[in-house]
Amino acid sequence: MKKFKVELFRKMCKSCQLCMFICPKEVFGVNERGQVVVLNDEPCIGCLQCYNICPDFALEVTKNGD
Repeated sequence: MKKFKVELFRKMCKSCQLCMFICPKEVFGVNERGQVVVLNDEPCIGCLQCYNICPDFALEVTKNGD
């Protein structure tokens, strides 16, 4: 069972890819349109590095059950 949920708010995201480069668990990727997407949040460890680096406040990381 995954411990964290990663949500990306498309309307706020400018696809700068900072989250993708800082994530130690490769949760993010890029789709065919060049937009950052959450590929798989299963390995997320809740370190919040993506959340802290996002200049657009386009991410939310929550612990499952919260």
